[in-house]
Order: sequence, then structure tokens, then C-alpha cells
Amino acid sequence: MTIRSDTAGADCPACGAWSARVHGRYSRSLTDLPSTGRRTVLVVRARRFVCANTECPKRTFVEQIPGVTRRHGRWSERLRSTLEKIGLALAGRAGAKMCKVLGVQASRSTLLRLVCALPDPSPPAPVAVGVDDYALRKGHVYGTVVIDMQTHRPLDLLPDREAETVAAWLSRHQTIEIVCRDRGPSYIDGATTGAPQAIQVADRWHLWHNLVQTIERCVSGHAACIRTAMAETSTAADTPSTEDEQPGTQWPTGHRFADRARATHAAVHELLAAGHSQRAIARQLRMGGKTVARYARASTPEALFTGQWQNRPTKLDDYKPYLHQRWTSGFTNVWALWKEITAQGYTGGYGAVSAYIRPMRTTPQPVGTRPPSARAVAGWIATPPDDLDEPHCLTLKAVLDHCPELDALSGHVRSFADMLVHLRGERLPQWLADVQANDLPRLHNFAAGLQRDLPAVTAGLTLRWNSGAVEGHVNRIKMLKRQMFGRAGFRLLRKRVLLS
Repeated sequence: MTIRSDTAGADCPACGAWSARVHGRYSRSLTDLPSTGRRTVLVVRARRFVCANTECPKRTFVEQIPGVTRRHGRWSERLRSTLEKIGLALAGRAGAKMCKVLGVQASRSTLLRLVCALPDPSPPAPVAVGVDDYALRKGHVYGTVVIDMQTHRPLDLLPDREAETVAAWLSRHQTIEIVCRDRGPSYIDGATTGAPQAIQVADRWHLWHNLVQTIERCVSGHAACIRTAMAETSTAADTPSTEDEQPGTQWPTGHRFADRARATHAAVHELLAAGHSQRAIARQLRMGGKTVARYARASTPEALFTGQWQNRPTKLDDYKPYLHQRWTSGFTNVWALWKEITAQGYTGGYGAVSAYIRPMRTTPQPVGTRPPSARAVAGWIATPPDDLDEPHCLTLKAVLDHCPELDALSGHVRSFADMLVHLRGERLPQWLADVQANDLPRLHNFAAGLQRDLPAVTAGLTLRWNSGAVEGHVNRIKMLKRQMFGRAGFRLLRKRVLLS
């Protein structure tokens, strides 16, 4: 397509003077977006004007068509804008593949060059910001992301997480009134130095996460109390299985012979109920008449489990109660159990012991037969009581009734959760005093950490601000890094985070 401008003149790009004096004309070709799958070229009939300002350093200049051309450009503006968007969304290799699908010739280097040449955004002066670290190389190199907490848009990406870098950025933005952060020392020092006028807000998620870690350490220190409480409430689980006391009355589901007998028994009795004779049933199921009669006489499938189905006496029978007691107490090493009963006089092999123990590994145990782990108890303490399952609630109640320290810990956790959810930060000093009154050293350490950062923690438990948006952008940075396979530098990553 051939196009030209119909304006009478143009403004000089150097001095801005209007000129209508044409110096000459020439043609320039611009690649445009494909049309119906065909390559499109714009042939622009451009004019060169003589600048009317005699003092202007430019004697002549070429007119530019707004929204179509730019100086020295070989693409139309809408093609350039499309390539920039592809580069921001997909980066190099993936973006080049997408361009090929669209019918545009652009290499990965071209796309990355376009992205890096984009100007940084100019957001309004921030009032509330959030800072957090992200990994450029996990475990080795970290940077800092700064988020506008009002718009939830990224403001900047810093190459490290040093206090000096954060303070220098904050000092250039004197309008900041709120700084949301975690309790890392570098961000505490950076916010104090760079924005002394701002209110620092500790992130509530990090506060709760640190408390849950403290709960788990406290529960680990009282593992003996948990085992004792479970031993007192699990007397029913210490008795041998009723299956061993009444051999032949039950058979595990999933056994091919037992399942086949149950299916055949159901089919025979279903046909009998429908009015069919035993002879007709034998013809239909292709079974012998005596076999059909035996299934018809049996009221339940278990009545057919005779002979090979019954449990015969074995060398292991005298040691099954001991194995069951050891298993329910938490000892699950089969080889060691075989060694123990061998020392007691057992003359059988390891395979019989392993076969007896195997169903216990896959059969759900009753609540309380095995002591729960410290992590499980910590999770129950940190969960609202209304959200706990009834078995877990009963187990937790048994543990707390047996251990006063853990009972006190549970009360402190629920008080802190109430402050966290309902933003009642004014209760924090009283909570700290109540914690000191109990013998919970690990919770004392947590309280001491809150005391060192008391103004920010109080603000975090009182104000509506939190670092949730910052954590979301940290996850987004991880996605962008994985998309570029970790080969992109800080400059390109910064552009994609700020502009995409």
C-alpha cells in the first residue's frame, strides 16, 4: 500500500518551527502487520522540509506521520507495538516462535532489544509501599521488589536486598507514609533510615508463620507428654484383633477367591428371589447343580469359607499379641520385631512375620492407637476449633488435658489468632505479659522477637495494610524467571516485571 500525508507542512523536530517549504520527496518502505496471512508493506511518500528558523541547527527535516512512522524506523508503529507486547509476554525464544506463527520476521535478539529499549513507567507518587526479597539465584543472590500497596503495581526492582539500597530508594520518595515489610533486619534498617516519617507495618502472614514454627518446636519438646496421653486413652487399641480370635468369620476384601465367592453368592440368591429354580440357575451361570445348592443353602458368603479359608494354627499365633502391641506403640521395623520374637523362642521365618504385619500398614488405625507427630499436634493447635475434625479434636483435647504447658500454649495461640484476624493490636502488650507468666521458653523467644519490633508488629495487628500483594508479585517474578529458563539478566527481568 502506498500512503502519503495530506498536511500542508510539518513541525521541525529540533526547534518546533512550522514549515511548509518542501525541499524534496522520497519513498520509504515500512513493514506492517500481516493482512489475511500476507506480508504487508507500506510505501510512504515522505517529504523533506526546509526549516523556517534560520538559527535552527537542522537545515532540513523529514515529516513523520503520527502513529505510523518514526525516524529511521523500518516498521510501522503498530507492528513495533505488537512486537513489544510479544517480547514482554514471552521474552526471546518463545516470542520469536509466536512471531513466526503470526507471519512476522523477528529474531529473539530483536524482541529483547525492543523490550530493553522501552521507557520505565512513571507511576504517581506512592503513599504506601511494600518491600520483600526475591531470588535471582536461590540461596546466593537476592534482590528487592517494591510494590505500590494502593494500586498493587510494581514500582521498582532493586538488584540486592541491602539496607543501604532500600534506604536510598525510599529517600527519593518523600511522599511515602506506610512501609509494609517482613521482620528482616535489612528492611528494618532500610525503612528506618530511608523513610523515618513512614509507619512501618509488619506482615501478618510472616507473624503467623513464625508463630506456627514456634508452636511446632514447643510441641516437640513435650513429645513424652503426647505419648503418655495416647497410652492412657488407647487401651481398646492394645487388644489383639478380633479376626485372630474368631478365625474364619471374616476375610479381607480384595482377595480374588473371597470376592468371587461373594459375587457368585449374590448372583445365586438374586435369581432365587426372582423365582428361578436351582436347575435353571445352574444352566444360566454354567455351574454344577450341587454347587448351586451349596450357595443356595448358605445364608451369608462367609459360611462358604471353610477348609482352605479357615485360619490354621501357625508358629506365629503365640506371638501375635506381642507384635500387635509393639506395632500400636509405634515400633514399625518388621526385621527388628522378628529378631525380638526369635529371641523369645519363635522358630519361624521372617516372611510369616512380614505377611502378618503387611495388612497393618494399609489398614487405617483407630484414633489414638499411635501417638500423633509434633507437626500434626502443632497444626491442630493452630487450626480454629470449629474447623477441626471430631477425631482430631478429641485427640487434641486428650493431649491438652494431660499437659498443662501445651494447654497454656493453645490458649496463647488462640488469643494471638484473635488479634490477628480482628486487628486488635492494642491487646499485644497484655498478650506478651501473659506469655511471660508461663513456662514456655520457645514461646518466650518468639515474644522477645516481637518486643524488639513492637511498633511495626502493633501496626501490623492494627492497620489494614499487609504484604499479600508483595508475595503475589514475588510468585510472579518466579514465573517470569522460569519462563526465561534463568538465562535473563537483571535488566531484562526488571523491564518485564515493571511493564508486563
